[in-house]
Amino acid sequence: MAGRLNSVPRMGSSSWIVKHRRGIGLYAGVWIVLGLVMAAEVFIAQQVWDKPITWALALRRSFKEMLAYAICTLAVLWLCGRVRHEGGRRGRWFIAHMLGALAFSVSHVALVSWLQAGERSVQTGEILTFNYLFEKLLVSYTLSNIFKYWILVLGCLGWHYYKAYRERERQASALATELVQARLQALRMQINPHFLFNTLNTISALVHENPDAADLMIVRLSKLLRRTLDREDVQEVPLREELEFLKSYLEIEQMRFPDRLTVTFDVEPKTQDMLVPHLILQPLVENALRHGILPREEPGRVEISAHLVDGQHLELKVRDNGNGLRAASDSPRREGIGLQNIRSRLVQLYGDAQKFEIGNASTGGVEARILMPCCMIPRSQAPRVVVMSATEVDAAGLSLPTSASVKSNCC
Repeated sequence: MAGRLNSVPRMGSSSWIVKHRRGIGLYAGVWIVLGLVMAAEVFIAQQVWDKPITWALALRRSFKEMLAYAICTLAVLWLCGRVRHEGGRRGRWFIAHMLGALAFSVSHVALVSWLQAGERSVQTGEILTFNYLFEKLLVSYTLSNIFKYWILVLGCLGWHYYKAYRERERQASALATELVQARLQALRMQINPHFLFNTLNTISALVHENPDAADLMIVRLSKLLRRTLDREDVQEVPLREELEFLKSYLEIEQMRFPDRLTVTFDVEPKTQDMLVPHLILQPLVENALRHGILPREEPGRVEISAHLVDGQHLELKVRDNGNGLRAASDSPRREGIGLQNIRSRLVQLYGDAQKFEIGNASTGGVEARILMPCCMIPRSQAPRVVVMSATEVDAAGLSLPTSASVKSNCC
């Protein structure tokens, strides 16, 4: 039993000091600087009034006074943490700090008097006693000490409000992220039945005309749906995986139009590992087949391409050789579920960093173009940005990365 108790790690005073060494060092450094400034001021003042003193005496007296302030300030910080400025308790807060201001002033004077008792007066050369110093300093320091106390309290109040503001910002950012994920998931749930219904309509057209082809199409559809369900919780996939899914979908469509449909791929090898929204190309290809190929009697062609642009963006294109879009003056064009879904998902994932355009191609037919950032880490797995001070990083046992150790997740 004793051995088991001895094995339990304990948080001793040395461990607390190590954990907070950066904050302790900063606190001590501030008071050391103030002590040096005060010593210089005392030394110069004594020279001006023809009562010169040595640097050693100026430093000793200044550091004794700063030590008293440093000790009393710790008590002020503790009280500010205990008595918060909250609604319904502001009267209690004011009274507590008024009493604290008086206690701060008296404690500081008592500490300074005790630390300096026994030294000789620069003016008279007499030995300074505690009672003499306490009486004189209490009269001369009370108002200034109360003023300094309230500066500390208001500084702490501002810091607490700042921390509360940052916490609200963090919570708002987390809620916004969750909202975006919920919207993306809703869009995914929207596109899956849309794709399924359109494919079932294709199969129903073959059931009576070619039962064997319809049966094979059902088998391929089941494999396609299984692949979709396996990735239903993923918003982004490598382009290679998206193209494999698209080819499986095109196998189904080519069974329906074996002699009328030609599909070509022009994919830059570098883009194979770039991430794209899952099921982003299938609605574009389906739109090209439905509106560009089916209305024509002659064979049709669908071209799918992927290229890097400026080394920072991925460009996806789906082009057909159909009749093209009608002029805007003829009748307003209304986007279907698939195109609306693409536009919404791109905005949710990439904001203003993306571009989605669809229009008539210069060589005839319709061209759909997506321009998006080229990245390799899904946003759902990307590291969350947490703002921490150097003290908080040290307290958490972390280390700050160097610029050489940071690699971008984008090309």
